Amino acid sequence: MMRRIAVLDAPSNLGLRPPTFTSVPGCAKAPGALRDQGLLPRLRARDAGCLTSPRYDAGDWRPGDGVCHAREIADYSAALADRIGALIDRSEFPVVLGGDCSILLGSALAMHRLGEAVGGRIGLVFVDGHSDFRHPGNASYVGAAAGEALALVTGRGQADLAAIEGRRPYFRDIDVVVLGIRSHDEYRLDLQAAGIITRPVPTLRAEGAARSAQWAHEQLADCAGYWVHVDVDVLDPAVMPAVDAPEPGGIAFAELEILLAGLVDTPHCLGVELTVFDPDYDPDGAYAAEIVNTVVAGLRPVTAPGSVPPRLRARAERAAPAPRHPTDRPATPPAPGPGSSGPGSPGPGLLGAGSAGPGSPGAGSAGPGSSGLGSAGPGSSGAGSAGPGLAGLGSAGPGSSAPGLLGPGAETAGSPAEQLTQSTFDDQDRPEKAGSNDGNPAQDGHDPVADESDLDGTGDPAEESSVRRPHPAA
Repeated sequence: MMRRIAVLDAPSNLGLRPPTFTSVPGCAKAPGALRDQGLLPRLRARDAGCLTSPRYDAGDWRPGDGVCHAREIADYSAALADRIGALIDRSEFPVVLGGDCSILLGSALAMHRLGEAVGGRIGLVFVDGHSDFRHPGNASYVGAAAGEALALVTGRGQADLAAIEGRRPYFRDIDVVVLGIRSHDEYRLDLQAAGIITRPVPTLRAEGAARSAQWAHEQLADCAGYWVHVDVDVLDPAVMPAVDAPEPGGIAFAELEILLAGLVDTPHCLGVELTVFDPDYDPDGAYAAEIVNTVVAGLRPVTAPGSVPPRLRARAERAAPAPRHPTDRPATPPAPGPGSSGPGSPGPGLLGAGSAGPGSPGAGSAGPGSSGLGSAGPGSSGAGSAGPGLAGLGSAGPGSSAPGLLGPGAETAGSPAEQLTQSTFDDQDRPEKAGSNDGNPAQDGHDPVADESDLDGTGDPAEESSVRRPHPAA
């Protein structure tokens, strides 16, 4: 069975402050700009439509009033969770196009509902240039939900956003992995005190994007699945200035491609959201084209055979119509046509244990001339291909022998689901980390994070960057 990608637009800009007194955040235009670059046909994705956002109007909001647009964000999040849940019920792979980071609340609510339905916990891989961890416990006031998104989905903050439907937290602290924040992030010590594990850019680059993806898998081994949040400001402003708050010291497009491919190259990845791209800073569409190239290459492993987690597949099969009674069958079955699988083969939407679609390659197959998982030929399920001309740490050009995205023992997208270890799907509690959010969101009593040395400037796009704007979510 292969998962089809379904692209859903979530063009909400409600979580950001206005860039000026007379304008609104432009990230609401991002889904249209990415579609204009051919995202859907290149992904061969189903168009899952658009969930229109409420009107942006801060009105007379003042500091101390709580999160701006809170009621609208809560309503939008519940509706977005409905749409994402419906896609997963169809065994599709949602790709949600934001919008700002407040759309994470809708995804998080959908994941909490799903975890409850399958009897397991769902995790979060948070790929972002900022921790978005501001909350009343570490800030004098809150206001822009995009700058508080991770805090809210881990149960910190006002209840109308952090506890929609009485669910709190949507993700437990021990089920969150943060990748790509800067080593000087304002709330990095609060993350450490909460027990939320992080891999800032210097460490991510030192370890490599492929190994970092595998590391994230391992941290969430006790979860039944996980959601991936990608804020494009994880990229360095030298290559991606079209965001609301560019922060020097980010990664390159090729690194994001490899990281994304490694994260989705497992049946445990349930979907991806993309946030904060602002077409107002991209008048000729060049940055939109780069994002689309990266997303298309990074999502190649999603449609590989065997990419539906067993629990979720079982749930989908239970919801499928019952087979016809034997007496309803034609007396003489029609002869199989060209390309049919013959008697006894599974019908559409049904898959025998460990079977794969016709012509699907085994894990790690590579196109002609390539010598590793760093490049994938047509139809292959090798992850981490790098488009021609892409350069950066960890990137692999045609014919290169870049290391594979998944380490030994990791599941590849082409693996039979039945070969996954059962412990992956058991709801076993991992040892609680100090300060976790199970009933105690306190942020005190932490030790300082060890300083991480920056790498050599070689290949670091930050060296060319001087772009910086105040964070509208601040």
